[in-house]
Amino acid sequence: MSQGDTLNAAQCRMARAALQISVRDLAAAAEVSPTTITRLERGESLYLRTIDAVRAALEVAGIEFIAENGGGAGVRLKKEITT
Repeated sequence: MSQGDTLNAAQCRMARAALQISVRDLAAAAEVSPTTITRLERGESLYLRTIDAVRAALEVAGIEFIAENGGGAGVRLKKEITT
C-alpha cells in the first residue's frame, strides 16, 4: 500500500461501526494490541506497517475503502456477490 492508501482515524471508527466489531475484535484480527487500535482511532502516529495490518484486517472482514477524490475518504461494506 502506498502512503495515499493508508487508514485514517475516522475510517477506522467507521469501519468498526459498519462491521459491528469491538476494538478488541479488530486488534485480534490485525494481531496488534487493543491500545494500538485506540491510538489509531485517536489519530496518534503509528508505524505505517501497523496501520497497513489494521487496514488489511478490515478489508478481509469486508470493508472497502473509498479514496478521498475531493469528497473525503470513507468506507463501505463490500457488496456480496451472489450467483
